[in-house]
Amino acid sequence: MNIHRLNAIPTRNTGKVSLTRKTISTLLKTLGGLALLGCIASASAVAPITVSGNKVLFGGQVGSVAGNSMFWSNTGWGQEKYYNANVVSWLKNDWKSKLVRAAMGADTEAGGGYLTDTSNKTRVFALVDAAIANDMYVIIDWHSHTAHQTRAQAITFFKEMATKYGHTNNVIYEIFNEPKQISWANDVKPYAQAVISAIREIDPDNLIVVGTPTWSQDVDVASTSPITGYANIAYTLHFYAGTHGQSLRNKAQTALNNGIALFVTEWGSVNADGNGAVNYGETEAWVAFMKANNISNANWALSDKAEGSSALVPGASNTGGWTSNQLTASGALAKDIISNWPSTGGGTDDPVVPACTTVNLPGTIQAENTCKMSGIKLETTSDLGDGKNVGWIDAGDWMTYKVNIPAAGSYKVSYRVASLNGGGVIQLEKAGGSPLYGTVNVPSTGGWQTWVTITHVVSLPAGVQEIGLAAKSGGFNLNWFKIDPVDLGGINKLINSDFNNGMANWTVNSGNGAGATSGVQGGSAYVWITTGGTNVWDIQLSQNTTITQGKRYKVDFDARITEGSTRTLSVNIEKNIAPWTNYGTTTFTLGTSWKHFTYTYNAVSASDAQARLVFQLGVNTSDVNVDNITLTEL
Repeated sequence: MNIHRLNAIPTRNTGKVSLTRKTISTLLKTLGGLALLGCIASASAVAPITVSGNKVLFGGQVGSVAGNSMFWSNTGWGQEKYYNANVVSWLKNDWKSKLVRAAMGADTEAGGGYLTDTSNKTRVFALVDAAIANDMYVIIDWHSHTAHQTRAQAITFFKEMATKYGHTNNVIYEIFNEPKQISWANDVKPYAQAVISAIREIDPDNLIVVGTPTWSQDVDVASTSPITGYANIAYTLHFYAGTHGQSLRNKAQTALNNGIALFVTEWGSVNADGNGAVNYGETEAWVAFMKANNISNANWALSDKAEGSSALVPGASNTGGWTSNQLTASGALAKDIISNWPSTGGGTDDPVVPACTTVNLPGTIQAENTCKMSGIKLETTSDLGDGKNVGWIDAGDWMTYKVNIPAAGSYKVSYRVASLNGGGVIQLEKAGGSPLYGTVNVPSTGGWQTWVTITHVVSLPAGVQEIGLAAKSGGFNLNWFKIDPVDLGGINKLINSDFNNGMANWTVNSGNGAGATSGVQGGSAYVWITTGGTNVWDIQLSQNTTITQGKRYKVDFDARITEGSTRTLSVNIEKNIAPWTNYGTTTFTLGTSWKHFTYTYNAVSASDAQARLVFQLGVNTSDVNVDNITLTEL
């Protein structure tokens, strides 16, 4: 289940949700950390993790986190001493780690593991509790090379973990550390499906990371037959820079291209056997690859064992407080990489709190003002408002918004879109995916900042509710959308209101020595005033129409000036031939930012089949942008 779309209704991914399995903390997590009834704080200060295609999202935003993996937790191996709250706190505050991994040794082959000594689980509890207290993500790792042979024990363990920690956003389940050279289809995948099913009976949404064959290198193999039927699944990639180079990055890129998400739960700057010198060049290449693809990662290992992959020199304190001379070469490099990792997702330093306010309809909703989202990013727009538009929209991405629909009925929904190649499809739905209200195709507009307005008519129920926009096909940007009741809003009497067809049906006239040219720029009409006039009517932008006596009309438009500070703009409804009878004039003040204007006009004098709507631009020489001009008979 994708928690951003949970609405206490059947979800797109898994069907009905049983809230009886969840505590109030879980409900708060589902609501994205917002206060419940204005008085209960979120149980988790880190953003929820979800998966969309090949992307891991933090609070609905693409990103990644970096941190540390502990060494095997096995009793008697000498590194279990670092499984404590002081170490975790030091990593958070000194290394700026956002992630810690509890590598719980489970195999019996080397001794001291969980299957023969349950004190390993106590160490996991200590590490997880400390990570939650420090607002960090924590990986609970079944650290084994033969997990497929101990499926029942793994299921029992992860069911306990899900019951204890599934209500938090912090926990990530890693269910098979490093399968050896065994079959994905016959060994790893069936094991993973069984363990995932058991976890999802208790925790429907926290991230699960699945190991891949050949010590978690064959991610390309897994990508050809991924696990389906469950949300928020990623796949394990491990590398050691002294051994693994471009050929493994090529396998990883293939997996990404095939649409699965990757998580590097273990990496080292030395050889795969844990020894050798730091390979700085390959480490740098791997770090660049992970950053470019937003792949989260944990460095192996927080340990003082006498080997090259250990971050600490032998005898380093088991409570943190390490000085630079207590770090190995690989430890110093890991600290530098983790400390400078781009900030994303977890912790109170950079909370992700979606904006969510109820929009009373009819009205315009800015696309960036989501309640919940998945897969999108924001960018500065050149379109109306000079604010942000939603971009990087791919198939499967979605956004939700809270609206108050005044009455059940038919509504015209307008979307402000830009698309270089077209082919996108927007689906309007109730948050969660059902019911579906309608779809609309996104055309090619010729550029990512070349904007047009597309519309469709849908039937919507009344009341305060959360609606969703889902990308059935991607490849477009969205700036805003507007919902108008058809029965109240009437029919627009103008043609080419949004200038999608250039200046067709519109006329620009100038006289009395004034001069102006016109065109379409950035999807809106542009009037360049070359010479100012002496009267406001010396420069006019107009379209012919008709008016009917006794009817009421509403004029809406967006406008701005491109230079200066302010200017006035007069809007007339008048006869389109001499004697140019004026039926009503309203004057507006424009600034350099886009602004929406509206007014109503009552046709009390007479009907006129030869009327026009005219924008009077004379006198002032500031150029004017106008767009989305409508004349609606109410």
